[in-house]
Amino acid sequence: MIPHNLRILLVEDDDIDAEAVRRGFKKSGVDSPLYRASNGIQAIQMLCDESGPFFENPYIILLDLKMPRMNGIEFLQAIRKDESLRKSIVFVLTTSNDSQDRLAAYSNFAAGYITKSKAGSEFRDLIEMLDSYSRIIEFPLSR
Repeated sequence: MIPHNLRILLVEDDDIDAEAVRRGFKKSGVDSPLYRASNGIQAIQMLCDESGPFFENPYIILLDLKMPRMNGIEFLQAIRKDESLRKSIVFVLTTSNDSQDRLAAYSNFAAGYITKSKAGSEFRDLIEMLDSYSRIIEFPLSR
């Protein structure tokens, strides 16, 4: 099971999708904290908060692409330019199956690109992938 010390930041503007992810995690017994930002600007503020939960590793970001204020690609570009955030592990979780979006995400060092339609019923496939990932990889050192 996903380790309880792994924090997950869901960057998602759609309340229904965010609740579906939250329910999926709860139903699968994931006890890792799941935090939510509604757009890229809010996510960066959360990540830069020295007293916040993301100032130390391990954490993973699940990122939607189509958001107001700062979309997912703009968010990726911003964190890759920031010395303290560039090592963040980001999986894109989006409805977009557009090849240009995929290319842009991977060009900005997304760890993976997952369409919501392929995330599995109640996001089970996504949760299983994150579980396997978190058990076998070595996370970057803390900031």
